[in-house]
Amino acid sequence: MGGRTVTGRAAVAAARHLGEACRAVLETIDPREKAMAARAAARAWRSGRLAAGGAIALPDTPPRGARPELLPPGRMPKRGRAGSPRSRIALLHALAHIEYVAIDLAFDCAARFAAGRPRAFVDDWLGVGADEALHFCLLDRRLRALGSFYGALPAHAGLWDAAERTRADCAARLAVVPMALEARGLDVTPATVARFEAAEDRRSAAILARIYRDEIRHVAIGRRWFEAECGARGAEPVALWRALVSDGFQGIVKPPFNAAARAEAGLVAAYYEAL
Repeated sequence: MGGRTVTGRAAVAAARHLGEACRAVLETIDPREKAMAARAAARAWRSGRLAAGGAIALPDTPPRGARPELLPPGRMPKRGRAGSPRSRIALLHALAHIEYVAIDLAFDCAARFAAGRPRAFVDDWLGVGADEALHFCLLDRRLRALGSFYGALPAHAGLWDAAERTRADCAARLAVVPMALEARGLDVTPATVARFEAAEDRRSAAILARIYRDEIRHVAIGRRWFEAECGARGAEPVALWRALVSDGFQGIVKPPFNAAARAEAGLVAAYYEAL
């Protein structure tokens, strides 16, 4: 009889190099254990305990547990009346799921595309992954304070699709995930914060405001490495970004745009306005 597969913090502690640690995070199913493993892996990398490199097979799709039930967008239940307790819980749950998947997106990026790139590339993406883990924990804790928990409701099944479709091209991954998907979060989050404040749920609003500030930095990191990738290829950044996003992802770039937050991240209007 085979032994039990070790995942989570124990697998990170046993990892010798970057690839093993990132795979351990990706293969951890339990949400809170995944978050803790992500933060442990980032600490291990910063402290120098993990060797660079370590080519290793990464899962095409990280394993998921029975909860939350994953549904296609068209089958997701309505959230209820805006501002109601049910609606706020449903929205926080949806955001927690985004952060859960974002942990995997960051660690997959760090390990999959590290070869041939500066150590700072890994520094940045493991840092992003640790941020996403913290965001997940904040949202899950808030859900529990409101009488719910992550996994209590269905969640969007398609959030990993962008990773699957860009796994062969670092520039495509950076163009789509931080510079399109996360940038879309910058557009919609201020209104979401205002909705929670109007419902006098100031604790949830404060958590989302904290996440919003971190996500501006994440978009900036993605934009900076995308432009570095363009420099290495001799490609013009705006033209390449438009081509990559138009190839199946154009629907996520739509107004209204939060031009101020995008500009703070260095995502100038030339990238997105006329797409």
